[in-house]
This record gives sequence, structure tokens and C-alpha cells, in this order.
Amino acid sequence: MARLEDMPESAEHLRALPCPEFDSTPWAEGPPVDRRRVAMVSTAGLHVRGDAPFSVMDADYRVIGPNTAADDLVMSHVSTNFDRTGFQQDVNIVFPLDRLHELADEGAIGSVADYHYSFMGATDPGEMVDTARHVAGLLKGDRVTAVFLVPV
Repeated sequence: MARLEDMPESAEHLRALPCPEFDSTPWAEGPPVDRRRVAMVSTAGLHVRGDAPFSVMDADYRVIGPNTAADDLVMSHVSTNFDRTGFQQDVNIVFPLDRLHELADEGAIGSVADYHYSFMGATDPGEMVDTARHVAGLLKGDRVTAVFLVPV
């Protein structure tokens, strides 16, 4: 696991970011795992080819729809320290959608959501609160009962 103290000096701005505190810890009980509808949320800065790329401190998100082929995903994460080798070899390293579909086919999870979301992780979390709440509403509208968070 990468630790901030092991990162190069160019990552100093990450060390300076405050860690936000929230008034509550959200938790919701859900159905058994084999009946859950699962969506994925990544911080890999992924977007569909043709969508706007992420920019520095971008607190927005990109939607990855149900018919998006792996070859149509682009990574525009702005960190120059981020190793993209794994993504270039297999998108499932940062966005394991194929694995989710396999779990659904095996009956380990109920179903895979139609829409998934990607953020650019090198952003002040405090700036992402409203956007994250908006995405939570989209997930709820898609009847999602579990989210697989993929921090990159």
C-alpha cells in the first residue's frame, strides 16, 4: 500500500490536504449479497473516449454506461506519479467490471448496475462532497444496493 510519507516531494500538496470530518457515518442495511445490485465507483480518472478529460483538482465525475467497451475507456488522471502500466495491460486493474459481471453470472451478487462512476482521486475531498451526494442519488435511482469502491 502506498503511504504519503513514502511519496516523492512532488506529492507534498497531498500531505497538506485536510482530512474532512462529517457529522454522521452513513450506513444502510441491504439485502443479502447474492441479491444486491452492485455499481462501481473508481478514483482512477477514467472516462469514455470523447468525454471531457479530468483536469487538476477536478471535483466532477464521469459516467461509464452499460455498453462501454474496455477499449473505449481513457485514463486522464492528472498525477504524473501515477503508473498507468496496469491499466494499459488490463482495465480490470483499475475498473474490474468484467469481474463484477462474472460474480453476477456465478450468482455471487444479484446484478451489475447499468451505470458506474469515476472521479479523479487527486482532488481535495472537501470539494467533492456535493458531487458525491449527487452521484449517490444517481446510484439510488439505478436501484443500487452496494457500491464497490476502487481507490486508485
